[in-house]
Amino acid sequence: MSTILVNTLTGTSTAGSIAVTGEGNSTTTNLQQGLCKAWTRYNGNGTVAIDDSFNTASLTDNGTGIYTTAWTSAFGNANYSAAGFCESLSDADSAMVVQRSSDSFAAGSLKHSTMRGDNNFIDSRRIGINTFGDLA
Repeated sequence: MSTILVNTLTGTSTAGSIAVTGEGNSTTTNLQQGLCKAWTRYNGNGTVAIDDSFNTASLTDNGTGIYTTAWTSAFGNANYSAAGFCESLSDADSAMVVQRSSDSFAAGSLKHSTMRGDNNFIDSRRIGINTFGDLA
């Protein structure tokens, strides 16, 4: 087994582009395109607070079950992808993370909410948001 120790990887044809050969050697993936560019895990109940994060500048509590996460380094546009999870406060509540409309996405932030299955907003004890796209 060999070990490679480096501080920087740079593409040979384009500095910011590195191709990774996939399983079966039949396809390649651009390494930078596949990386999560920002993520946040936080407590959304009571005093809202970030537990851990990457590329997250701040978190705003906009009311019951409605939050805005601001990015330290903004995306190049609002056309990035976001996925999330949340944990309900009790076993009786089912909860889900949703982006309420296309205007929830901004290059510098994401407005999202947690809801029960009956479409009522609900605070959640653990919430996570993961975002993928091109940074500015």
